[in-house]
Amino acid sequence: MMLKPTTTLFLALACCAASFGANRFTPAAYRSAIVMDAASGEVLFSDHADLMSPPASMTKLMTFAVLDDRIKSGALSLQTPVTVTAADARVAMMRDSTSVWLKAGEVFPIEELIYAMMIQSANDAAVAVARTVAGSVPAFVELMNAKARELGMTHSVFKTPNGLPPPDRRISDGDLTTPRDFALLSRYLVLHTDILKYTSVKNRNFAFGKRFPPTQMTNHNHLLGKIAGVDGLKTGFTNGAGFCLAATAHRGDRRVIVVMMDSPDSKSRDLKVSQLIEFGFTAHPIGGPLSPAPAPAPASASAPSPAPVAAGGGPRIEFALPAGTR
Repeated sequence: MMLKPTTTLFLALACCAASFGANRFTPAAYRSAIVMDAASGEVLFSDHADLMSPPASMTKLMTFAVLDDRIKSGALSLQTPVTVTAADARVAMMRDSTSVWLKAGEVFPIEELIYAMMIQSANDAAVAVARTVAGSVPAFVELMNAKARELGMTHSVFKTPNGLPPPDRRISDGDLTTPRDFALLSRYLVLHTDILKYTSVKNRNFAFGKRFPPTQMTNHNHLLGKIAGVDGLKTGFTNGAGFCLAATAHRGDRRVIVVMMDSPDSKSRDLKVSQLIEFGFTAHPIGGPLSPAPAPAPASASAPSPAPVAAGGGPRIEFALPAGTR
């Protein structure tokens, strides 16, 4: 039986669309994203990478960076004991707070609190660390913003050590950053610190030998053990931030960094980040293989202040990425 011309055309277009779609990523729902080569710092892909929005618990990566500086200076060590205060313990009771349920009077070494921040995303642990490092949370936040300026994160403002939203829930009153800035931070961390020792752990007990039973922690980064080479870094979620992830993967002599912010759900976020990781490894940066690199130059004193961000940020992007795998 002969097909009508219109039917033949329809089938041809459908076949072309299917073939075209098989070689492209499924459109991603997010507000902003970036892919960076860790060794060279070259940006391999970006989409609204300078759009400011809340980083949620990804903020704890900056908390680690400040803590690492203090440990390297000799002022603290991984075994420095931290006595939990009532104020630290109250953080666990805050609305939507993820925690390890610290109790006033408990004592833990700093390293135990690092695991709690990076695996469980414990907000109470982050506050205890901040207080121990700087004497108070406000003083620690000043160190966070100074570190951001040092790393050239010119569109970031930190207000907390854990990424919890402000009491008034106004986005402009909380922590703000961009994918580009967080890629800079992530690159610094993987090249100059041992953060992957903590972010690569999928499961661990907290307070083993001090609590019975100990608190079981499970890493919120679902790409660990599922996507080849993924060993960090940090997830984030609040209603205002959406679902965020700063991820890194190492294969052979290459390491890529992907930061995605404000996805509508964790499954979409994880799928798109995994696709961007695959794209990152197919791209060929100008720089060479992974090797230690100098820290980014300090930001100029005349660097522009971060632009204000409207509540809710920009529209989520329905964006078809270049051809790739998965």
